[in-house]
Amino acid sequence: MQKEYQLDNKKTRVHTDSSTQLCSSCKLNSAFYDVSTGETVCSNCGTVISERDEVVDKDPKTTNQIGMPTSLAFPDKGLPTIITNSNTDASGTLLNQDQITSVNRIRHFDKTSVNNRTEIRNLRNALVIMAIIKDKLALTDPLMERSAYYYRKALEKKLIKGRSIREVVVASIYASCKELDVPRTLQEIALAANADYIFAGKCYRIIASKLEIRPSIVDASAYISKIADNANVNQKTYKRAVEMLDEVKKDSISYGKDPKALATAVLYRACKSEENEGDHHKITLGRIAKAGDISIVTLRKRASDVRKVLQR
Repeated sequence: MQKEYQLDNKKTRVHTDSSTQLCSSCKLNSAFYDVSTGETVCSNCGTVISERDEVVDKDPKTTNQIGMPTSLAFPDKGLPTIITNSNTDASGTLLNQDQITSVNRIRHFDKTSVNNRTEIRNLRNALVIMAIIKDKLALTDPLMERSAYYYRKALEKKLIKGRSIREVVVASIYASCKELDVPRTLQEIALAANADYIFAGKCYRIIASKLEIRPSIVDASAYISKIADNANVNQKTYKRAVEMLDEVKKDSISYGKDPKALATAVLYRACKSEENEGDHHKITLGRIAKAGDISIVTLRKRASDVRKVLQR
């Protein structure tokens, strides 16, 4: 049986199945399900009983409070060591002088061991740059997790030595984008990081070789929607371009071509077709090339290849 209540201006679904929703801390059947977070929480003591629709063990003794998930995108993987400045033990009893001396020594070692290691400082700087790129390009958490993994592996194999942190970060994110089929170019990522994309490309080739990364080939279809938005073409032209691209990809002339350039050329041919039929306003070669972030020369070459395929 389920009921709905209004809590904190959000509709929350409360489960009343006592066999699965008994709180392990206060032993009360007062759990509610928060739709916004996907968690089942005890309304009496605040214990998180289950997270994101996970099945809770029927034995309440095995159910524990759930904390922050670990992540490679944090220098400490989300598991920091926190030593308070309070000179008391867990029960609130004041420590004696010998104990205070020992705790101060532990605090000092904890602080210096984290901040004085070159690898840790390098990783902290790299993850800050990653966070900036993530915000600028609206990248997802799984992609950043993968990027942090590649950077950590490069740091472990000492591939960072003698190279700029910023460019290696760009290379790690680009490798993740290619692996997860995210249509982001090396130039876009380098621009967001204020890095040299040529040197970042060299770093990517080194990382891909040493870490044996075998990225999938990005399909040209992944770019065409973004280019159409940048060029501000109508929906009819976009649909026609998608149909043309499906036909062009079946021909061998498309093999080995830059997918972004191919998508831009197909969109240009679709615009010209609509223009000849009087259903689209005149569009220039330079406008489409700018929308696709390629040169006019490259667009002209790829448009010639697309025309050959469509005329067959």
